[in-house]
Amino acid sequence: MPDHLHAFVGLDDQKIDPPGWIKSLKNTLSKALRFDGIPAPHWQKDFFDHVLRSEESYEEKWHYVRENPVRAGLVKRWQDWPFRSENL
Repeated sequence: MPDHLHAFVGLDDQKIDPPGWIKSLKNTLSKALRFDGIPAPHWQKDFFDHVLRSEESYEEKWHYVRENPVRAGLVKRWQDWPFRSENL
């Protein structure tokens, strides 16, 4: 999506602080964006996370993410979105 990011990430929160991990990810991506000439700001200060508790929940969320470009009117079918994870 042109204005936000979805990521399915598995972390051991006993060893890795999820907010700290997100901050590090944003910093790393911002450095790459600046290198490519894209000026800051790149991110909102906060982030929204959601804990997936079952396979059904995972499938539901994955379907939602796949359909985002369709809902935004960017493509007619999710399969046509060139930036989906299967293409990266």
